[in-house]
Amino acid sequence: MTTSAYSAVRGPETVAGPSPGAAPRRWRGRVRLAVCLLPALVIGVAGFQRRWMSDDGHIYVRTVRQVLAGNGPVFNPGERAESSTGTLWQWLLVAGGATGADIATLAMYGGLLLTVAGFALASLGARRLHGTLPLRRGNGFLLPCGALVLLALPPVWDFATSGLETGLATCWIAGSWLALVARPRSLMTCALLGLGPLVRPDLALVSAVFLAAQWVTVRPTWRGVLAGAGVAGALPVSYEIFRMGYYGHLMPLPGVTKEASRSLWGRGLGYLSDFVGPYALWVPLVAVVGGAVYAALVAGRRGEALPPGRVPLVAPLLAGALCWAYVIKVGGDFMHGRMFLPGLLLMLLPVFLVPVTRAWSVVAVAVGVWAAVCASALRVPYEGHIGRSGVADERGVYVQQNAAPHPLHHDFAGHPGNRAYAGLVRDRARDGAGTLLLARTPVGARQPGVTGVYNTLGFSGTVIPLSGAALDPIGLAYPLAAHSEGFIGRVGHDKRLPDEWIVAERGVPGELPAGMDPARVDAARRALRCAPFQELRAATRAPLTVGRFWRNLTGAADLTSFRFPSDPVRAERELCGGGR
Repeated sequence: MTTSAYSAVRGPETVAGPSPGAAPRRWRGRVRLAVCLLPALVIGVAGFQRRWMSDDGHIYVRTVRQVLAGNGPVFNPGERAESSTGTLWQWLLVAGGATGADIATLAMYGGLLLTVAGFALASLGARRLHGTLPLRRGNGFLLPCGALVLLALPPVWDFATSGLETGLATCWIAGSWLALVARPRSLMTCALLGLGPLVRPDLALVSAVFLAAQWVTVRPTWRGVLAGAGVAGALPVSYEIFRMGYYGHLMPLPGVTKEASRSLWGRGLGYLSDFVGPYALWVPLVAVVGGAVYAALVAGRRGEALPPGRVPLVAPLLAGALCWAYVIKVGGDFMHGRMFLPGLLLMLLPVFLVPVTRAWSVVAVAVGVWAAVCASALRVPYEGHIGRSGVADERGVYVQQNAAPHPLHHDFAGHPGNRAYAGLVRDRARDGAGTLLLARTPVGARQPGVTGVYNTLGFSGTVIPLSGAALDPIGLAYPLAAHSEGFIGRVGHDKRLPDEWIVAERGVPGELPAGMDPARVDAARRALRCAPFQELRAATRAPLTVGRFWRNLTGAADLTSFRFPSDPVRAERELCGGGR
């Protein structure tokens, strides 16, 4: 009789008392588990010490407040714009906010708890993986290795909170990998692996790789393939149908304004350098790769095959590399390091913890030395500011602007301009008359209440009443701005809708801010009456009847790709048949 790699032969069962060594074995097992969970404890402490709320986190908060107020998943009432990139995170906050808890506090501490859970799941996945691999030697203890790389990086500490979906992404990635290692045959694993697009659209890459890895591991029948695909795609496909019909777009509005399909490789490589360079990140990565190659060579010399562990080893490496390639392709991000964190976690999952062998112990010590230096001394040269390339130490910026070590509800005590804007909003809201605020210049507005136009959208959405409209000329929550043609400027801020368009659409006819060209405003008004703009307006602002939902659903691809020149005169000429 032979024994496969997946099962063991059992002899007849006997009833016996506990063996003399049972208690020490249980004690050792508990110690091993405690060592495995140490990275989760450390990231919990580090994240708590660096807790904060980003302005983009407050974008989620306003949408959640609108849902709870009965206005639907919108940023401003009467305009269906999906400003939340992390769909699942938004709805988790809605569920939490329904209890009456403060949404910003939920977002900050919820992100921290999910990050801690993600590190714990990554440790358990490594424990399970190395328990099935013949590479393991020694006493069964596992050393932190890839975990040390993550724990040493300040961006990991910062985005353990921030109010963004990063904590959820960490938890989902680690949990999906654990499911792939431990229960690849389960349909529940299929459902979990399929959630990537709802965690964040670009994590659809991870879902695709992990689902393919599951198929390679299980090799199901065609009936099993169809069942797995149905379970994996049920929620993402259902929500995409809702998104297309409700919002009229194929993706969240930030994906439109940031042109998620374009290629800016040079700027993306600059973003990579901005992340890798300050921390000499290549040092631990070279050490880890060297250790992995050596371990594989040793296993090869011993003739040890790795059928149970090969796919869970390769899948996160491939998924992480694809995530990094995508971030580089689209030109990176304006928050230092943030967009590389999911890919880095993925690539480090197979070595998150490593066995106590001679080679891995040397690697772990080398990584530990680097980690100590990195955590204590290495920082970006523009700490607390925006760098020359436009990438920001985002947490440091908001700490300074709020004059608070842990900014939650931003009052911008250290930023007089934002405080002046907030005061003006409050004054105009008390007046009750329709007011359009172009930055801090008030003119009459078509709708009652306050319509504020401000770059710091999360802050603006906090101070503008829910009945008013908080618009951003960048287009994260403003469809008209999102569909304008951009330019190559600061990453993530490549669009700025000219004020003439906003006055033409939202202002009182005949009332213009000082110095604004009436001819350009008139051109914008005429352009807005042309068919492409009327369809954009209908898709996002017309009553949502069954017919409107169907027209949005079938026209979402065309509407998503619609762009118009920022210059009103040119837009009227090109989109309205020569200006007629």
